[in-house]
Parts: sequence; C-alpha cells; structure tokens
Amino acid sequence: MAETSYIVLRGIVLRETETKEADKILTLLTAERGKLSVIARGVRRKSCRYAACAQPLVWSEWTLYQKGDWYYANEGSTVELFKGLRTDLDAMALGFYFAELTEAVTSEEIPAAELTRHLLNGLYALSALHKPPALVKAAFELKLLCLAGYEPLVDACAYCGGPDPEQPLLDVVQGVLRCRRCGVKESALSMPLCRDSLLALRHIVYGDPKRLYSFTLGQDALRRLSAAAEAFAAAQLERGFKTLDFYKSLQPVELPSK
Repeated sequence: MAETSYIVLRGIVLRETETKEADKILTLLTAERGKLSVIARGVRRKSCRYAACAQPLVWSEWTLYQKGDWYYANEGSTVELFKGLRTDLDAMALGFYFAELTEAVTSEEIPAAELTRHLLNGLYALSALHKPPALVKAAFELKLLCLAGYEPLVDACAYCGGPDPEQPLLDVVQGVLRCRRCGVKESALSMPLCRDSLLALRHIVYGDPKRLYSFTLGQDALRRLSAAAEAFAAAQLERGFKTLDFYKSLQPVELPSK
C-alpha cells in the first residue's frame, strides 16, 4: 500500500459547502497552489479539532493529503481569525464579497501569492484599520483587477494624451481614462471622476501596494471612486456577485438632496 504523502500549506477559506452529515467542501486560497477544493471530514462535529479553521475568511495552516482529484484535510491550526469582521455585519458582508471577487479571478493549482496577500491585507483593513468601508472596497476592487491582469490605463487621456483630463471619466469597458470631450463615440460606459478621485485612482493603480489604503477622500470624491471601481469590476469580469448584493442591501438608502 502506498504511503500517504502530506503537504503543509497556509490558506484562507473563500467558501464552504456543507455536505453529507458532518463534512464540508472548502475552497481554499493558497499562495503556492492558488485555489484548492478540500474535503474536511467531520468538521461540523463539535469534537473536530480544526473546526475553527474551516470557517469562511479564516487564515490557517493546513496539513492536507491528495486522493485522486481531491485534497483532504488532515489537520489545521488557525493563524488569523480577523476578529474585527466577526463583530461587524457590514464588514463581514464586505469580506465575503472580497472572497467571492478573489475566487472569480483565481485558478485551480496556479500559484497566487500576490492575490493571496492582497486578500489578507484587504480583510485586515476591514478588521483593524477602521478605514471607511467604501474606501477599502474601492481600493480592493481596483487593485485586485490590476493584479489579475485587468489594469486600467489612467496616466493620461487615451485619446488626446492629456495628463490632467478636463472632467475626467473612466471608460470601464475599455479600461482607459478619457476627457469628457474625447472618445465619446468609442466609449461604451464611462464613469465620472474628479481631480481627487482621479488622484486616488492613480494611487491605487500605480502606487506602493503596502500603502494601498493610506489615502483619504471627501464624501463626493469617494462616491465617484466607489461607483467607478464597482462598475469597472462588473464590466471586466462580466458578472454580478451575490455577496455584493447582500452587502448593498445592508446599506442605508440615500435620500435625494433637496
């Protein structure tokens, strides 16, 4: 009989699916092997030693073994629970959206070190940095798309080459910056920006990833950046996200100003 070969990996649970009486199928994101589908047998029983590891948005060290096309959990120990998410429903809902968005741009068994790091940093920002959720959300969406190969060109107007476009817009389909007067016929869907939201957009796209969330914006500029980031993600990935719908359902309805 062949000896079982074990691998030890750190991974974060993107999604869980309950199966059979006490099992779960976990979708893990790991730096070394990208997405992995892992069967965790008996993890829903109170006696399971690694039940805490098998919760969504928990970063853990796993001991796994492979059998056919599936990985199976043998042991696990938590590294980071992101406790700030567990006490704030809005933050938790946004964390689930980050996980679903990340899952959409990662592949099975393909290394994903930068994407894993980005997700962990995004969850930490929600859990501990106390930044405005809309700011964290916009920065996370845009940088994730950049890391996944959808980086927009925002250094100058794509049509006239002006570095400081008058009344700037982000064409979320073509992924380019334009002036309001430029590229009108070519543009499919463009979101309005302003000077401050454009500066923030450039900071996110071209700045130091370690300082991704180190900026502030006024309410109007943040609203523009948020709308552009969300529209860009939807247009590039060509899909919606149920976790985003749930997060938005928790937000207060904005009444029109008089």
